[in-house]
Amino acid sequence: MDPRKLELCNFIQKAPGISQMSRRAILRAAGCGTGMLGLQSLLAENALAADGGDALAPKSPMFPARAKRVIFLFMHGGPSSIDTFDPKPYLDANDGKPLPIKQPLSFSNKTGGLMKSPWTFKNCGQSGLPISNLLPNIRECADDLCVVRSMVGEGVDHGAALLQTFTGTFTFTRPSFGSWVLYGLGSENRNLPGYITIKPALSHGGSKNWASGFLPGSVAGTAIGHAGMQVNEIQKEPIEYLVSQGLSREQQRYELDMIQAINRKHQELWKMDDELETRIQSFEMAFRMQAEASKVFDVSGESEATKKLYGLDDPKTADFGWQCLLARRLAEKDVRFIQCTHSYKWDQHSDLFNKHNENAAEVDKPIAGLLKDLKARGLLKDTLVVWSGEFGRTPISESGNGRDHNPYGYSLFMAGGGTKPGFAYGATDELGYHAEKNRMHIHDFHATVLALMGLDHLKLTYRYSGRDFRLTDTAGEVHNGIFA
Repeated sequence: MDPRKLELCNFIQKAPGISQMSRRAILRAAGCGTGMLGLQSLLAENALAADGGDALAPKSPMFPARAKRVIFLFMHGGPSSIDTFDPKPYLDANDGKPLPIKQPLSFSNKTGGLMKSPWTFKNCGQSGLPISNLLPNIRECADDLCVVRSMVGEGVDHGAALLQTFTGTFTFTRPSFGSWVLYGLGSENRNLPGYITIKPALSHGGSKNWASGFLPGSVAGTAIGHAGMQVNEIQKEPIEYLVSQGLSREQQRYELDMIQAINRKHQELWKMDDELETRIQSFEMAFRMQAEASKVFDVSGESEATKKLYGLDDPKTADFGWQCLLARRLAEKDVRFIQCTHSYKWDQHSDLFNKHNENAAEVDKPIAGLLKDLKARGLLKDTLVVWSGEFGRTPISESGNGRDHNPYGYSLFMAGGGTKPGFAYGATDELGYHAEKNRMHIHDFHATVLALMGLDHLKLTYRYSGRDFRLTDTAGEVHNGIFA
């Protein structure tokens, strides 16, 4: 055997700590000479940013929290705000007329005149919150909704808009919204991932929308299937390798202990290796999940009444109904951030009336079922439910009977988690094109949700590459006008 290889093998087997290693030993182990010195500096900086080495350890909020967890219901494609939660009489009176203002940057060049909503609005519940007949079941929950009508973003295309919605920016790769929440508060259930995204889209940013970026890898989102999979496919194995392939639990424990012993010995050599620590924690999490996760993902034990409430008895609503029911079950197990995705169906550049009706028919009942179920179980008071797309749609037509993308003024709703119920916040102009009153930029939205979770967006930082980063970057304002 080559003496140099033997010397290296002995060196690795001894696995001395960094403090015990000579300069020559460091350079020899590096294999790339002085490059190791720069690498150590970077690793040390990242290690100093880490909080105690266990990013998932439960942490107290910075101030009293209104919400403990988030369920984000994402309508991929961009539902039309002026056809759901933001009625515009001006469009009814001026249907077909030219746009009376200069058209802002748009995605399409096939736009026409003003187009009124083909749906009718009604003041719903005791609060009188206006909701269109596109969402008849959600109308029944009007008194629990806090509708924000003044959302603003910059992305006119789906990729940019999704990345900004879920990471705060579309110009750089950054940690996701859910990862920041988990990093700030940790997890209260060490047997399940603290951040789960159900059937996420693989397009328009894909895994970047739930990745941890430069935060510790343990706070990344865990995907349950993806948008292209059927529920019955996912149910067989919701998370890859969740189902044991022939080994007993004792055999798996022995195998894991052996692997972890090797990992720990390697870690002694390479101090401050965050990626290795993440892998070690993920192996332990996977082992623990086999006992609890399979039970959580199995909805067969739910009552028939509950299954019907979520629409599991109807093929049209069964898919998103399963997602919403699973979200409730995960919320009960104190998963910190849960996302359900209806993908990729809401992008109606044409045939708006028929396609939006089809989309709404798939999600309306499951969403109302989720809100009613959370409320009945006492979970809505500390669970923040968010319904949103990546942007809204224009008040002018496209291709005669569709609408283009509109990030300049659109709506979302929140429910529970300390928000004002039966309340409309902010406003767009009379056209429904631009937010005018209480404009809530995506940075503001992130700051506000963090505040509901008891986190100060200005203080929730992570040191990376020489500076302190935060979800809201250099912007963000908390809109406490939506707080109950």
